Amino acid sequence: LVSPTLCPQVYTLPGNLSANSSLNYVILRHYNHTGRLQNRNTSNVYPHLSGSRLFFLCLSVFITLENLLVLGYIHHSRRWVYICIANITLSDLLTGTAYVVNICLSGSTTFHLSLPLWLFREGMLFVALAASIFGLLLIAVERYLTMIRPLPQKSARKSYCRIFSLVALSWFMALVIGFLPLLGWNCICSMEECSTLLPLYSKSYIFFSLLIFFFILLTIGVLYAAIYCHVHRSTQLGQQHSRKRSVALLKTVVTIVGVFILCWGPLFTLLLVDFFCDSRQCPILFSADICICLAVLNSGLNPIIYALGSSEMRKAMAKLLCCSC
Repeated sequence: LVSPTLCPQVYTLPGNLSANSSLNYVILRHYNHTGRLQNRNTSNVYPHLSGSRLFFLCLSVFITLENLLVLGYIHHSRRWVYICIANITLSDLLTGTAYVVNICLSGSTTFHLSLPLWLFREGMLFVALAASIFGLLLIAVERYLTMIRPLPQKSARKSYCRIFSLVALSWFMALVIGFLPLLGWNCICSMEECSTLLPLYSKSYIFFSLLIFFFILLTIGVLYAAIYCHVHRSTQLGQQHSRKRSVALLKTVVTIVGVFILCWGPLFTLLLVDFFCDSRQCPILFSADICICLAVLNSGLNPIIYALGSSEMRKAMAKLLCCSC
């Protein structure tokens, strides 16, 4: 990623630290520049878990198990909407797993990581976020196409091929966006451009990611508004049952989008503040744990929304739990 000869200034040791061969001085330098090094212990490689970190760890493990339970039911279904929900569940599962990894590699362990490992640790959460947003966009697009321009029954196989292709594309895009800092879009060698929340991330990358996410969420809103207008105009009595079923599914996915915005909104706002704020000038950026916890909690709320919105899924999940017991 960077060599001492090309970027010597980030390899010099901050004056208040003693030499330690196991420390990563590039990470130390960036944390010191952004003010994140204050009151931090850098000497203990394997620190004991604090109460808050233990709580976040238990929450992440619960989210992981919860989404595994949902996947245990969904893999039996062949309906397109459940394939899309399974896609979001996978991203929620990745969120829980990534946060477990993040907690285990945080604290004083942060300063003993290699640069690629640090960037990979943070990139996993960005990949999970991007996959969730692309998954919500996929549901909105498929919901729009099936209600506005439904395919004939003979084209079901073509529809499934389209869905699986879009799922694969969404994960590819999520991996590219999430790991751009690992591929080189970071602030190493240019610390004045560094983020306070993520000291090795470039502010321009964070702003670029936020623009993409905001544009996708706006597109989702437009699609659901078009779907609502279409359902509202539809007065065909012969399709009343199917319309009720479509409206029920629409309510479920709109609830998922609404909860996503409520949970991720504070963190998005904090990242936006981070972009416009100079290093050490915004104390609010040093207390982001609540916003991060709320964002991760979204991955635990989605399975509850699925269960409340589908009696079929409630029965199947209850049956899975009974079999496990």
